[in-house]
Amino acid sequence: MWMAFLLLGNFIFFLLFLVYSMKKTTIIIYFLFLICFLCTAYSQDRKKDIIDGYLKETIYNKYKKVVWAFDKKDFDELFFEFFQKQNDTKIILTKEEFYIYTIKIAIYSEKYGMLYKNHKEEAQQTKKEWFDKKYSDYLESKK
Repeated sequence: MWMAFLLLGNFIFFLLFLVYSMKKTTIIIYFLFLICFLCTAYSQDRKKDIIDGYLKETIYNKYKKVVWAFDKKDFDELFFEFFQKQNDTKIILTKEEFYIYTIKIAIYSEKYGMLYKNHKEEAQQTKKEWFDKKYSDYLESKK
């Protein structure tokens, strides 16, 4: 997101430079080129989101029954193992490993909401938060 603001700032500076030094047709050509560039960059990010979404759905379907069989002890082990690996600077999880942990935690949150009806809304929100975690954010946190 910050790159979009950086590009926008550079674009405005460049546009002001062009207005004072070039013809209108040249300005239009540069403007169209920039629009095409930004659209391509945005579509590549969307493509990654679609691929990640497919991976998450596959993991969800694969592990749903397994996680529904978890008891509190199994969940605690999973949760602490994930945070130990996430906080260990020497370990970098693969995309699939990262999503397996986050989706399993999301599935358990869903189970919790089904078991305890008075916490259903909170559990759904927790499930959504875990399901929405991105591998790219995880990698950024490792830097």
